[in-house]
Amino acid sequence: MTTGRPLTLFDKLWRSHDILEEDEDHILLWIDRHFVHEGSFHAFDKLRARQGKVARPDLTFAIADHYVPTRQRQKGAADPDVARMIDQLAENAADHRLQMFGLDDPRQGIVHVVGPEQGLTLPGLSIVCGDSHTATHGAFGALAFGIGASDVSHVLATQTLWQRRPKPMRITVEGDLADGIGAKDVILSIIARIGANGAAGHAVEYAGSTIRDLSMAGRMTLCNMTIEAGARFGMVAPDETTFAYLAVRPYAPDGSLYERAVEDWRLLTSDDGAEFDAEIALDAAEIAPIVTWGISPEDALPITGSVPTPASATSEEQGRHLELALDYMDLKPGAPLKSIAIDHVFIGSCTNARIEDLRSAASVLSGRRARVPGLVSPGSQAVKRQAEEEGLDRIFTSAGLEWVDSGCSMCVSMNGDIVPPGVRCASTTNRNFRGRQGPGARTHLMSPAMVAAAAVAGHLTDVRPMLAERGGK
Repeated sequence: MTTGRPLTLFDKLWRSHDILEEDEDHILLWIDRHFVHEGSFHAFDKLRARQGKVARPDLTFAIADHYVPTRQRQKGAADPDVARMIDQLAENAADHRLQMFGLDDPRQGIVHVVGPEQGLTLPGLSIVCGDSHTATHGAFGALAFGIGASDVSHVLATQTLWQRRPKPMRITVEGDLADGIGAKDVILSIIARIGANGAAGHAVEYAGSTIRDLSMAGRMTLCNMTIEAGARFGMVAPDETTFAYLAVRPYAPDGSLYERAVEDWRLLTSDDGAEFDAEIALDAAEIAPIVTWGISPEDALPITGSVPTPASATSEEQGRHLELALDYMDLKPGAPLKSIAIDHVFIGSCTNARIEDLRSAASVLSGRRARVPGLVSPGSQAVKRQAEEEGLDRIFTSAGLEWVDSGCSMCVSMNGDIVPPGVRCASTTNRNFRGRQGPGARTHLMSPAMVAAAAVAGHLTDVRPMLAERGGK
């Protein structure tokens, strides 16, 4: 029903996919893109038990990423159970005639990297995947969100999904980011400010001059970590930056179809006067390089800060969290963040493993030597090839880091890419939960440039002086 009131970007996306409403908690959405990975085998098993078929195989794409080996890929996964999961994905894709991006496909990679770089992710689409960081695709002005195993089965069978409509929230960032500050610093600053549940029940739209100045890679980083603030949806209105990115993508429209698509995509923006349930504003000038110190992405502070003390807690609940975090991370209250020694580094994940992320880290590591070991896993095999063409792999290996294939890797501690117990890792990933990178592992989240700086220094450090030695960004 048309109300005539100004609409948010989220309103427009939701309305264009709403095909049936039972009540506000039960709305049936049409799904334009469904990505499945090795972990989706349960949903295929359910479908097979009902003797069902995938409703729209042309809209379903299988991508091996979560459990794939990043070393000696030609030998397959060392764990027989993992190898079986990878084989099952290929078998299910063949049985249901799905486009498959498998281990032998030069386009393989992390689903949230492959979808955009192949042009499968487009403005205005609804996109789901059995992975919480599907919000990444919202950077293109898409309605993208992660779903559970039972939902995956429902989408496979019907190409639809029952959902509850969230409320719109707008987070505006204005101004120019200083040298050494990037999208990861922006999103960690936002999460530190509003908390890990600050956007719960909302669909977040990022707006403002700072956001418009970000590349698509930066926007994807923002939307990727929106769920760490409690929301399932993160989005950015498409603009010239979006259109230029998509113009050369294999699955995107081309020729006159592309021009017509851009005309439609330009309408995907919040109307003047559109109302949001919540508004948050940040000043880019106040954002510094950020690192996490605790066991939640909200436990984040500027690198110039110090480890919090339990006495600084503003509530009993926060006090308990501080004590738990300090104990697990083995940190001394009040210690300068720059004094925290690290044992390992990881550059990878669906958050920060695109070519721009690798370039950022390489710009710091070039001509320098890492004091600690580390792993660099590009977001896709296409990113890996481009990085090697640019010589980035040689920068990483010359610095003493290991260069491997694409996959979720150490982000989810898979196939031997694990941080050992008690080891402290500077990581470009999205979660620093207890045990996320391995049982007993201690994770500090930060940008690729900051991870590279930590590798060189052997402790958490401010990347800006290292960049200044080379004339800035």
